[in-house]
Amino acid sequence: MGNSGSSHKISAQDKAILDMKNQRDRLHQYQKRITVITDREKAIAKECLLRGDEKKAKLALRRKKYQESLLAKTDATIAQLEILTSDVEFALVQRDVLFGLQQGTAVLKEIHKEMGGIENVEKLLGESEEARAYQEEISEMLADKMTNQDEDEVEDELEALEAEVSGIKFPSAPETRIELSEEDRAQLRKDRAQRRARERAEEESAQAIPA
Repeated sequence: MGNSGSSHKISAQDKAILDMKNQRDRLHQYQKRITVITDREKAIAKECLLRGDEKKAKLALRRKKYQESLLAKTDATIAQLEILTSDVEFALVQRDVLFGLQQGTAVLKEIHKEMGGIENVEKLLGESEEARAYQEEISEMLADKMTNQDEDEVEDELEALEAEVSGIKFPSAPETRIELSEEDRAQLRKDRAQRRARERAEEESAQAIPA
């Protein structure tokens, strides 16, 4: 009888549940730490707007949005895993669970990269050569990571922050979007996407010109 406990084998379902709980614990730790960073990024965006530097303000908000989307993506994945691992027909969904755990681990690694510390966040505000190089690196990275919906939400937040900085009281971004017709919203998204494409093309063209 004394050996019965030690000889007990952990099932695939038990291991999946344990891995999922570990991911959840890591996510909660990251959520607390990244909130400090995203709060500072918003403050930097506001400070940049006060200086009249909309480009840096938008970059700070884009990075903030990217970090928040990583956390949301991982949270959603783990929530789905909780459902799958509690399924009585675990064997039928085991492959989906393992794939979900792999995805969760990959996203958590991305979040870990964003934990570079507040000193990196301060570089978004800097004017030194090192800071500018870092800003360009972040901008290029975000170009491949952000969806058009993410970019639109950043634009809305930027407009709201600009209104706050200027002291003008406008309706909040969500209320403004509700008042627009679906056709107007679609056109606004299209115009923004085209403008972003032009800005990226101009940046790439400028970088291609030899110094």
